[in-house]
Amino acid sequence: MNRKKWLSIAGVSASMILLAACGNSKTSSSKQQITLMQQADLTSLDTSNAAEMTQWTVLTNSMEGIYRSNSKNEPAPGIATKVVKPTNGGKTYTFHLRKNAKWSNGSSVTAKDFENAWKRSVSPKAKSGYNYIFSGIKNADQITAGKKSYKTLGVKAVNKYTLRVDLEHPMPYFNKMMTMAAFLPQSQDAIKKFGNTYGTSSAKMYYDGPFTVKGWTGSEESWKLSKNSRYYDKKAIKLSTINMKVVKDPNTAHNMFSEGKLDDAVLTGVTAMGVQKNKNLKHVQKANSAYLMLNTASGQPLNNVKMRQALSLAVNRERLVKKIVADGSTPSSTMVSTNLTTDPTTGKDFGTETSQKESFNVTKAKKLWKQGMQESGLKGPVKITIVGPDTTNYKELAQFLQGEYQQELGTNNIKVNASNLPSKAAVEKQSAGDFDGYQTGWVADFGDPISYLTIMEKGNPQNYGKYNDAKFNQYAKNLTSTKASSTSYYWKNLRAAEKRLNETAPIVPLYNNVESHLVNHKLKGVLYHSVGEYDYTRAYLK
Repeated sequence: MNRKKWLSIAGVSASMILLAACGNSKTSSSKQQITLMQQADLTSLDTSNAAEMTQWTVLTNSMEGIYRSNSKNEPAPGIATKVVKPTNGGKTYTFHLRKNAKWSNGSSVTAKDFENAWKRSVSPKAKSGYNYIFSGIKNADQITAGKKSYKTLGVKAVNKYTLRVDLEHPMPYFNKMMTMAAFLPQSQDAIKKFGNTYGTSSAKMYYDGPFTVKGWTGSEESWKLSKNSRYYDKKAIKLSTINMKVVKDPNTAHNMFSEGKLDDAVLTGVTAMGVQKNKNLKHVQKANSAYLMLNTASGQPLNNVKMRQALSLAVNRERLVKKIVADGSTPSSTMVSTNLTTDPTTGKDFGTETSQKESFNVTKAKKLWKQGMQESGLKGPVKITIVGPDTTNYKELAQFLQGEYQQELGTNNIKVNASNLPSKAAVEKQSAGDFDGYQTGWVADFGDPISYLTIMEKGNPQNYGKYNDAKFNQYAKNLTSTKASSTSYYWKNLRAAEKRLNETAPIVPLYNNVESHLVNHKLKGVLYHSVGEYDYTRAYLK
């Protein structure tokens, strides 16, 4: 995050000297406090003015919204007393809030705190860049487009402890969205007191969750979360303090863990590769897909479906994850990652049940490439450019793909140029559609396949490859129709949409991301969610 969802794979120098695999963290003592790392700076605590990974992690562990995510990554009651079922044909949600929820200043958490927070965040004046997440709530799209006032958003405090949300169409995944930090409440007392400085420091906010943030004034690279004595379920909170430090370099994180200065170290790149046999290693499955986005626009060589299919079939993903990625990540043949959610109509993991039966076939790939060239009137070698950020991992991935394509399809048929640029320049190329293939990916916003699939719909601002398929667009449209309130209809169209992506290959799926963590063996009770941020609020040291 910044919640623009192109996948960021942290790169590190291959020349780094890895420390030997070490044992337990020494951070723990008789006191229930832990030290965690964040990979980026904290820039704001105001969800209306920022939407970044560190911010959301801090807020997930200090604030509470309508729901929390439980150990199964499903919505569980938070400030709402129960997980509700929609009425009005799936278009109205009425949440009843617990009356014993308090802000850290002692005032009650009310429905108005949610209503005003959402209206503040959906306004075109909001600076988070994330107001699109409110799409589907009545008038949200027109508000973000500047055509209606933020006051018309379909959310209303019916009374002090009742919140009603009206949607424009059924959103079967709406309850899942309510676990996101974007939908947290904001204390209206705090907004009134701190005004434009709200959220610019830890002292200029009130908190309604298990912890309060201390010691961050806007620029520190370390701060702490202290147990909130006013939290309604404070008896369930075992930790007294969560210390947080910004650690951007994975080798430094490894070093700090080895010295007992971190209880949970997230490692990437060659550092992660070097700890795969460490006894403290924990693999965390993430709903995070890496893929090559193809430029399917008219007039582009990859506008031809057979040539796109060939590029997908020519990649040996098993070799990719073992030799190049080498951090526990798993091969993927679909856009929607595995470990995202279970299809309730089949009981199967959605990413698994929609995986392609055939993902690597060099003979077929070469045949399709030649047929596509003939259909497009192209003569070999067809020149394509793969663009991506200039981190070590992206460079190695680009070189791998370059080798795969030229070796398997033949240098007389294809010539691949790998262009890895500084992040800003790479993103500019992506936004301008100046690529044949772009190294990217998607991190799920919430636990539903629609979080992935609709970005490939015609007109979606994230559809940089200009994919435009009539059948796929219809399936996507069906997902927001009145019929989508039917579980079987909704999931049938989700499966059909993913199948159509598999058939028409606007992307080349590569792998599902698995994070490598070194974790203090005494740390228990952490909820490592595949979707969203990790929850340390019920953790403890044993």
